[in-house]
Amino acid sequence: MAKPEKSRKNAPAKAAAASLKLEAVGPATPEVLDRLFDVVESRRGTDPSVSHSARLLARGRRKIAQKFGEEAVECLIEAVAGNRGELVSESADVLYHLIVMWVDAGVKPAEVWAELARREGTSGVAEKASRPRDPLA
Repeated sequence: MAKPEKSRKNAPAKAAAASLKLEAVGPATPEVLDRLFDVVESRRGTDPSVSHSARLLARGRRKIAQKFGEEAVECLIEAVAGNRGELVSESADVLYHLIVMWVDAGVKPAEVWAELARREGTSGVAEKASRPRDPLA
């Protein structure tokens, strides 16, 4: 089901409100993802009628993956269209749904950060070449 078209005229107000909300919760640093993970994880098994995260987790991995895919496509559409503000908003949606997927799958952010650190300083071409070859590719 497609989302209704978002109003671009409210984007500055939404950005300001988001900024205020972040200031109330904590600084806008990369650690916001760890905090978001903790919040989503705390919603597992809680009342789906009061928490979107609880509702997604209760619906299962297929629904979580579907939502992640939908948000990723919306993110790509905004990037191609050159809508920077909407790209920022959709990117946040993608990260949120990815974190919900991590919670469902039992993946901790530290595991992902460690993998990124392992790859740091390695050429993308070299890193891809180091992976086992897919015999079907």
